[in-house]
Amino acid sequence: MNSELVVDVKPNEISTALLEDGRLVSLQKESRDASYAVGNLYLAKVKKLMPGLNAAFVNVGFEKDAFLHYLDLGSQFNTYSAFMEQIMADKNSVPNISKITPKPDIDKHGTITDILKLGQELIVQIAKEPISSKGPRLTTEISFTGRFLILTPFNDKISVSQKIKSPDEKMRLRRLIESIKPDNFGVIIRTSAENKRVAELNNELRALLKCWEDSVAKAQRSDVPSLIYEEDSRAVSVIRDIFSPSFENIYVNDAEVFDQISHYVSLIASDRKDIVKLYADDVPIFDHFNITKQIKTSFGKTVSFKSGAYLIIESTEALHVIDVNSGNRSKSSANQESNALDVNLRAADEIARQLRLRDMGGIIVIDYIDMAQADHRQALYDHMREVMAKDRARHNILPLSKFGLMQITRQRVRPALDIVTAESCPSCHGKGEVQPSLLFTDMLKDKIDYLFHSLKITQFVMYVHPFVDAYLKKGLISEYSRWRMEYGFKFKIVADQSLAYLEYRVFDKNKNEIDLKEEKDTSSSSSKKESRSKNNDKEEQ
Repeated sequence: MNSELVVDVKPNEISTALLEDGRLVSLQKESRDASYAVGNLYLAKVKKLMPGLNAAFVNVGFEKDAFLHYLDLGSQFNTYSAFMEQIMADKNSVPNISKITPKPDIDKHGTITDILKLGQELIVQIAKEPISSKGPRLTTEISFTGRFLILTPFNDKISVSQKIKSPDEKMRLRRLIESIKPDNFGVIIRTSAENKRVAELNNELRALLKCWEDSVAKAQRSDVPSLIYEEDSRAVSVIRDIFSPSFENIYVNDAEVFDQISHYVSLIASDRKDIVKLYADDVPIFDHFNITKQIKTSFGKTVSFKSGAYLIIESTEALHVIDVNSGNRSKSSANQESNALDVNLRAADEIARQLRLRDMGGIIVIDYIDMAQADHRQALYDHMREVMAKDRARHNILPLSKFGLMQITRQRVRPALDIVTAESCPSCHGKGEVQPSLLFTDMLKDKIDYLFHSLKITQFVMYVHPFVDAYLKKGLISEYSRWRMEYGFKFKIVADQSLAYLEYRVFDKNKNEIDLKEEKDTSSSSSKKESRSKNNDKEEQ
């Protein structure tokens, strides 16, 4: 399977799309100024204790307080708490965890008021981003994630990924880590560590230890609350989690992010660093790889798949419901039962893709087409488990109930990705009336004239809808050619599939957007058109 990662860097967000054989299977959007990110560490203060919830609300420096449950304190919280008291009492030196005597574990059935007190200072980590009206969820079980290892302070255990099947390799890795890790640090050995040399694992372990030491030192220098450790950029963290030898290419359209990703890939797989490529074409990167069109067809309430069948997806805060419909699908099988099985199996493939694509979490209920035969229901259940095996999020799948419903629970770390595929009208702004679309090209020429003569900008790229682009460039001597002969050949008009029909965007040579939009763009164009028409009439008279 050919896997490619496409990274679209925009001023306000970074979007990463994972393609498998050209088909979009995962899409993540991350705001570049996001307040919270899973993995970030904060020096925070306990603001409110909630005995009824057995939890506390913690101030991490944002408008909405974060949530810390008793079970997220970790069994080694007594050791952690003693360490916090020590570093806050003496801010001139960072104590060595390896020399600290571990304290007894806390009671699993204890209460939050026995452990925490108001105003207590903690180093906390974001475990889940804010979802709906809820604040972020925190943990004091700190972890630092690398390509091969996960480092956990105050924990002396060594765990090995269950996906490593060889007992000999598991034993080798366990003994190797045992020989190089400091005391009072736990390590989780990831699947990617299989068959890696001791030098590679040792280098990463030292880098993770340095992250911990730097975080503690920054906490000692900082006021409460403050950010003391920030995860890698979203693009780098995605690659860290999903990078595999099957990756053929990683395309990035921003030089700075390209350097970050190239550096990271060279560290984890120096022989594969050439797969990272800088995309410099004027055509939007998602359009070039046919991602924009796939986004338009894959999101929304109704999702079609093969042979006319389709899904209807409805979501609430706690529940997602998926209904499978055969639609006008031509029956390829002789009987209804076999036809229903065929549709359901194809639907299972698309549903597994949709769960990854939208990052849907919580409870998912699927209403498949009814099947009478038990072996068909079992075949569908087995197939669903098989196609969901690629999903990295923890999940649990139940067999079909007597009503033909399948229930799935899937780990929810961040809000489900909800992309609105319907386009709002850029001309009427929701009022219901628009100016004649034929005059849109006149308005575009007015904008180009304004850029050249008023703003003195001669080198820019104007993005328009593909239909408009085709209209402007049709013919041997097109309207676009005339404009370039009149204003020079330094500007370009490029199609952008993400734009609405009468929408446009302009970027200068440094890829900074130039805001030329007015509420009545087409109206002004219309008035100029009418004015020119009246002048022509007067001349004829």
